[in-house]
Amino acid sequence: MGVARVRSDRGSVGVSAGGGSSPGGSRTGGSGSGRPNDVEFRDDISQVIVSASADGIVAVDKEGVIRLCNPAAAELFARSAAELIGTPFGFPIAAGAATEIDLMLPAGGKRVVEMRVTATTLEGEPLYVAALRDVTRSRHLERELEAALERQNIAVAVAAHELHSPLATISVLVDVLRDRLVALAEERRTEIIERIADRTARLQGLVRKLLTASTIEAKGASARLERVPVLQVLLERLGELDKRSQEVRMSCSPDLEALVDRTEFSAMVDNYLENAFAYGRPPVDVSVTGQPGWILLRVCDRGPGVPEAFVPRLFERFSREREAERETEGTGLGLWIVRSFARGNGGDAWYEPREDDGACFCLRLRRAPSPGTPDRSGE
Repeated sequence: MGVARVRSDRGSVGVSAGGGSSPGGSRTGGSGSGRPNDVEFRDDISQVIVSASADGIVAVDKEGVIRLCNPAAAELFARSAAELIGTPFGFPIAAGAATEIDLMLPAGGKRVVEMRVTATTLEGEPLYVAALRDVTRSRHLERELEAALERQNIAVAVAAHELHSPLATISVLVDVLRDRLVALAEERRTEIIERIADRTARLQGLVRKLLTASTIEAKGASARLERVPVLQVLLERLGELDKRSQEVRMSCSPDLEALVDRTEFSAMVDNYLENAFAYGRPPVDVSVTGQPGWILLRVCDRGPGVPEAFVPRLFERFSREREAERETEGTGLGLWIVRSFARGNGGDAWYEPREDDGACFCLRLRRAPSPGTPDRSGE
C-alpha cells in the first residue's frame, strides 16, 4: 500500500487503526473460509488512509527511532522512506498539544512543521505516532502580515505627528484672519496668507508621500519606461522651487535621455532636492553625467553630512537620524521612495559622503540609447 511497515524481531508487522498486529502481517478469518476478516479489512483501510494522507505521519519507538513513515513524511524530510526508517527522529516526542519544529533539509534550507503526537503501544512497547504538517508558507504569510500591520501603525503615527503641527498653525492663522476685532495691516494680512499657503503646500507634500508609500507597499514600483530628457525634467522641478532655485547649481548635458518613468523620475528629483534643503546647506549642486548604458545624477549639499553609524539605515522607510529628527520636520519616507522608484526602473540610489563637509545623494538610471545604438545598461 506504499506504507513502510514496522520491523520487529518476528518480521514485518502492520500497524492497524485499532492497534492490533500479527507476525508477518498475515491475517485470515477465524472460520477458515479464506475470506478476509474484519481486522484485516480495517488494517487495509488504515494503510490506505495513512498512505494517502496529505500530512506526514511517522511512528517513533521509545528510543526515538523512526519505525514507519508515509509518502508525505518522506516528502517533508526530502528523503526516501528507506532512508528514514531506522534513523533517529531527532525531535522531542511528547503527546499532547501541537508544537512546531524546524525541519532542516539535506540540500539546505528548512521547513516549519507543525507536529501533533499521539501515544500508543505495539506489542506492549510504547509507540509514538507524529502527524506532521508543513506550515512554512502560513508562518511566512503571518510574518508578512505582522510586518505590514507594524508599518501601517508607524505610518499612522508619523502622519498624525506630521499633520498636527501644520494643521495647528493653519488653524491659529485662520482664526486671526477671521477675528474682526484684530486690526491687520495689509502687509501683515498678506504675510499670514502666505504662511497658510506654505503650511498647506507642506500638508499636500506630506499626503503625496504617504500616498506614494502606500502605492509602493501595495503594488511595488510599477514603472512605465519611456525616453525622458533629463535636463528638461530638472528645469521643471527647479521651477517648482521658486526662490530656492537660486541656491541650486546645475550641470547637465542637454542631449542626455533616461529610460525611466517620467512621473517617478520627477518624484525622485523632488525628494532628493527636498532632502538637500531640509538637512543640508546651500549651494546645492546637481550634476548629471553620462556613462555607457547609464546616467548618474548626484545631488550634493554643504550640510553636516550623515553620521556613519546611520548610513546603513538611511534609505529605510520611516527612518530618521535622531539629531535631524529633533531639528527638522519630516516623515522618513523621501529617500525610501527614491530608492524604491530607482530600483523599479532598473537603477539604484545610494549615499556618498563628500570629501569636505556635506553629503551627496546619487541616482543611477538606464540611459536611453541613441538611435541605432544597442542598449548596454545590462552589461
